[in-house]
Amino acid sequence: MDYPGRVIKQGEQDAALVRALKRQLNEALALRPGGEGLQPLDQSNPNLGPAMKQAVRLFQARHVDAQGRPLKADGEIGAITWSVLFRQLSAPSPQASGDALLSKVLQIAGAECKRGVREIPPNSNRGPDVEKYLARVGLGGGYPWCCAFVYWCFDEAAQAMHRANPMLRTAGCLAHWQGATTHGARRITRSQALANPGLIQPGMIFIMDFGGGAGHTGLVERVGGGLIETIEGNTDASKTREGGGVYRLTRKLLDINKGFIDYGGL
Repeated sequence: MDYPGRVIKQGEQDAALVRALKRQLNEALALRPGGEGLQPLDQSNPNLGPAMKQAVRLFQARHVDAQGRPLKADGEIGAITWSVLFRQLSAPSPQASGDALLSKVLQIAGAECKRGVREIPPNSNRGPDVEKYLARVGLGGGYPWCCAFVYWCFDEAAQAMHRANPMLRTAGCLAHWQGATTHGARRITRSQALANPGLIQPGMIFIMDFGGGAGHTGLVERVGGGLIETIEGNTDASKTREGGGVYRLTRKLLDINKGFIDYGGL
């Protein structure tokens, strides 16, 4: 059964979907009549009520995602819980952008990651590679550079294809979020992405907001099972906004608290 592209929660109106989920939960939790604890869910009842929500939370408390991380026990079935429940840990999804420019952007970003770009010295926001990214947005060394890295990748791709760079020229993640639409880009909010993960495609740019004007950004390389695989600058395995290199990381879709920017088709 395919994920319906939205979060399934108490009050769900699709009777067939609810019945299918109840069957799967009864099997996954080994619920039997007369057993101790939670009783089997009534598969003839098409309502997603408190008992089913409790079963979902129990399932989430007992399972981890494809990366070995505990599921969020909120009683709601998003893409990650769905993929674990239906054992679709490698849910099919686009692995390459259908847009030529975005494909080239990802190719260039991947090459920088493979080269092992790092700050020199560590934790300095400096170094030959870091400073070439910052220079492309008009800054010298010493500044946070995650957005400058994304812009540099877009600029290199555009130059290679002998076309204009559609991306807003900025080193500010939140400034990019605010101004991207003036360059024709489409914004997808966090709530839109969670309601329909299929909106998120390789080549899009994610934006995170940490408050106080601080943000972080990077490129979406792959999507699946409620997770996004990314290529990011100014980060590391800790997934912070002040890491010291270009890395491939895996993040939960729900952790992208601002949204996504799409320059596809421009």
